Amino acid sequence: MSLLDRYLFRNFAEPFLLAVGAFLGIWLIFDLSDHGADFFRNGAAPAQVGMFYLLQLPQILLIALPIAILLALLFCCSRMSRSNEIISMLSSGRSLGRVLLPLFLVGVGMSGICLWLNYQLAPRAEAAKRAALEDIRRSSKQSAPRDQVDGHLFRDRLSGRTWFVRRLRPSSSVMEGVQILQQDEQGNITRKWYAAKAIHDPATRRWTLQRGMIVDFNAEGEVLKIDNFEEQGQRFLENWLETPWRIASSRLDSQQLTTPELEEYLVNNHDFPEVQLAPFRTTLGDRWAMPWSCLVVVFLAAPLSIVFSRRGSLSSAGLAILLFFFMLMSRSLFLALGKAGRLPPELAAWIPQGIFFGIGVFLFWLRSSNRDIASLFLRKA
Repeated sequence: MSLLDRYLFRNFAEPFLLAVGAFLGIWLIFDLSDHGADFFRNGAAPAQVGMFYLLQLPQILLIALPIAILLALLFCCSRMSRSNEIISMLSSGRSLGRVLLPLFLVGVGMSGICLWLNYQLAPRAEAAKRAALEDIRRSSKQSAPRDQVDGHLFRDRLSGRTWFVRRLRPSSSVMEGVQILQQDEQGNITRKWYAAKAIHDPATRRWTLQRGMIVDFNAEGEVLKIDNFEEQGQRFLENWLETPWRIASSRLDSQQLTTPELEEYLVNNHDFPEVQLAPFRTTLGDRWAMPWSCLVVVFLAAPLSIVFSRRGSLSSAGLAILLFFFMLMSRSLFLALGKAGRLPPELAAWIPQGIFFGIGVFLFWLRSSNRDIASLFLRKA
């Protein structure tokens, strides 16, 4: 990295860090106004409060980084343009692309960080926030866990089994009040399992049924055999693919699933109707597409922030912020269309990034040819 590259990077890094810090500070103030009373009323320890905000940090950084890059670019490049430093770099024989190379590398690096955050940490933030609040608010009167599912019906089309569970938690290996129906290819019920409690061992993929019975049927629905173990004993079900998480997956919110969980959901539930799978496919595509907004912001803001007059600086900054706003709006719009099944999920996730990346490349071409947007509307004499 040359001296000019380090100089440009240092001029960008200072406002960028200030913008990130300011965004986090504002968020912290607003969040404390919402939850501060809970912390004091329940006597939360400083370590609990610190963990509460640490768990939310990945999700907040995912929002803060593109905004901070935008503001830092507008400040850094505009200041260097007004002081003729950009012109001096270009006059030394460097192309605009070579001058802005450190900023493009920053965009790639920040996109990589966002990919890492968006892979697993950020989707878990909301659930972790609720769990931390539960720990803080916990008192002598225990309330039902927030992730508890009551009266859940699940159909496993791969095995032909239908589960009815009175109570379960996706994160727990124990389910209460379980009824399982096994059907053949013609839809006839061949066996039923009843159990007061079912326990899953993920290591051996074995289910243990406690206090229940097993009933076998013939094709006409007549009872052939009853294995009763209601009073004592237990029965084992070996090598079943169903897990508590998969059974509860039809009630899960795609936004709160990590990337591996979304992939697992789509693999295990590929036989679900496409309308039901569309939100999960769209969210999975967005997990990979959204982080690249950091690089797109660099292409949008860097050419617009290189101006040579105060008036041009203000108008270009306003245009860059407006484009960023439209990029956020279009992302929300296309994701809604993808989740509703109106667009293919992959296109819904990537179209906004592609559109505004194309706009950024066009702006970069204009600036590298020493033109601005206004020149497109001026008639040649």
